[in-house]
Amino acid sequence: MNRKHFLSSIAITSLGLSAFSHLPAPIEEDEKLTILPPYLRPGDTIGITCPAGHITQEEIMPAIRIMQSWGFRVRVGNTVGKSDFSFGGTDAERLQDLQAMLDDPSIQAIMCARGGYGCARIIDQVNFNYFRQHPKWVIGFSDITVLHCHINRLFGIASLHSKMCNSFPDDFAKAESVVQETILSIQQALTGKHMQYLTPADANNRIGTGKGVLIGGNLSMLASVLGTNSEMNTIGKILFVEEVSEYLYTIDRYFNSLQRAHKLDNLAGLVIGGFNRLKADDPGEEFGRTVFDIVHEKVKDFSYPVCFNFPVGHQKGNYALKCGVMHELEVQNNRVSLKEMIS
Repeated sequence: MNRKHFLSSIAITSLGLSAFSHLPAPIEEDEKLTILPPYLRPGDTIGITCPAGHITQEEIMPAIRIMQSWGFRVRVGNTVGKSDFSFGGTDAERLQDLQAMLDDPSIQAIMCARGGYGCARIIDQVNFNYFRQHPKWVIGFSDITVLHCHINRLFGIASLHSKMCNSFPDDFAKAESVVQETILSIQQALTGKHMQYLTPADANNRIGTGKGVLIGGNLSMLASVLGTNSEMNTIGKILFVEEVSEYLYTIDRYFNSLQRAHKLDNLAGLVIGGFNRLKADDPGEEFGRTVFDIVHEKVKDFSYPVCFNFPVGHQKGNYALKCGVMHELEVQNNRVSLKEMIS
């Protein structure tokens, strides 16, 4: 979508309500309503901010160098280098920095520096009035799932689930191929490439094909927004989930919350990403079920395709995914394909 067409297309979606007082009612999402922020061009600016955990200036330097090598300018936010215990500054500081980048017309995309925890503490105070009129790509994963859910549900605007500054390699040329590919997928997605990912089949997969808007992210974050303004509408969608450093019974609890909220009932497809560094059960308190067992139990009454071990999550294989954009999921006997649909 060119910028002229983009500006004319968003006029019908402006809700004209103050984000500080009364949030707009969630959009009943339809793929025709999804708004794509303008794709980036050489010379555009990516802002870096810390809405969740803290990070140092030194730690973001590899990301700055790589994004500059792509032809982009980089603006470092005021929260980089700040800390309030685990947070990238106080709630007020993180809110102000994110708000400034959302409202700055000279910034075309916002890269969240890292995850951790913190977005949920400030999300309801963010004013999205300017952002709704002038969308830009919001980039990140893990705790940033809260932002993806909020932006997609309330405003129907696409965003980018991907690695963040703390995942960029110090020496790109010496990085493993999967690390290089996942970092380059960010550039490709931001510049308008229609993305497609192929992955080997898993014996636990459920065969089938589904088409729908792609939504999702970190499982615990998806469960945490249930009952809020950021809650997902999953009807007819392809849902992807990933998780890290949790007990198996906790993973079951999160999936159970999604099941009880009927978020698994009417999917077009389910993509299970990495579930990594899981905590060992306490001796004598073994949960007795694997991630595969948990998922199959929750979706056994439905017929949509399901795939496991997709390359997304807290791992080296964490490719950029356009949230809020139509995709097709094909789960076959010999491979899995997730591809962006060309409108």
